[in-house]
Amino acid sequence: MSEAGGSDARPTDPVGRALYPVTRTVSLIGGGVLCAMAVLTVISVFGRYFFNAPVMGDFELIAIGTGVSVFAFLPHCQLMRENVAVDFFLSNAPFRLKTFFDIVGNLIYAAIILLLTWRSTLGSIGLYEADEMTLILEIPRWWTLPTAMLCLVLLLVVCVYSTWRSISEMRQGRTS
Repeated sequence: MSEAGGSDARPTDPVGRALYPVTRTVSLIGGGVLCAMAVLTVISVFGRYFFNAPVMGDFELIAIGTGVSVFAFLPHCQLMRENVAVDFFLSNAPFRLKTFFDIVGNLIYAAIILLLTWRSTLGSIGLYEADEMTLILEIPRWWTLPTAMLCLVLLLVVCVYSTWRSISEMRQGRTS
């Protein structure tokens, strides 16, 4: 929930405390990939402008890095209750109603993540069997999907945990 995005968003229960360092580390790795992409872009643009020598396959590496970084950020965002939420209609609603919609949203999100994980697995197998490569660097396209699938599995675990956490808060009658 958006109101929980403050100081109380970090989980205090044993499961949440175990998930926190894992999701944070994966997110930091995603941040490192994002920084590397920025450096690569600067080097490529600089090389193209001044030496007419861009980094070959830079757009392929940026595409791969973008996918890796986005999937890496999602589990920590979900754990910290910082994913995009539309609070316009519920901004003045009671805590229990907001929590109920958090539970519903978490369940829908978990279903979507389960579907994405399943389809990514099938897509990865298809790309592996077809031996599809990127155009310039000839990197096997299936290489990026196992990383995304691991992040999706972690996100699914976090979604299930988030649902359980919201149900527990509703049962405890927490008011804020």
